[in-house]
Amino acid sequence: MAMARAVRRLLDGLYLAGGIAGAGFLVLILVIIVAQMVARWTGQVFPGATAYAGYCMAAASALTLAHALNRGAHIRVTLLLGRMGRWRKAGEIWAHVIAAVTATFFARYAINLVYWSEKLNDISQGQDATPLWIPQLALAAGACLLAIALWDHVIRLVLTAHMGVAEPDAAGARE
Repeated sequence: MAMARAVRRLLDGLYLAGGIAGAGFLVLILVIIVAQMVARWTGQVFPGATAYAGYCMAAASALTLAHALNRGAHIRVTLLLGRMGRWRKAGEIWAHVIAAVTATFFARYAINLVYWSEKLNDISQGQDATPLWIPQLALAAGACLLAIALWDHVIRLVLTAHMGVAEPDAAGARE
């Protein structure tokens, strides 16, 4: 039981770290926008600012996926699951397995994307000429975190009384 609690703390810490990193990238977008505004006001040019803001937005989106999943912020099929009655847990498991398999494939291909971008020395087409594997690392990390989170949910659904990301509420059961 102590091992399970330690693993739970580790996984929750990973998801939280992804959320914090994503929030950091949102702050970095703000910094880039302000720097671009200051550059314009002073007659300077901030080459590649738009591309850097785009990289940060992609990183923020990808890295926060697992954290959002654990907070119940993803779009879900609760309307259908709420109507399943005693089959709800089976429906939750089915939905999570499909999502976990899909996220695992996504993570695999995101890692391959980083590998091949670095190997082929792929650079962005904008003014920044950034090696693309650098911003793609955040996408791969976020995809891996999401896959881990979904498999974590599958295991919890199968082995415990846990009923998925959002517990069924009394109002949802009556509707």
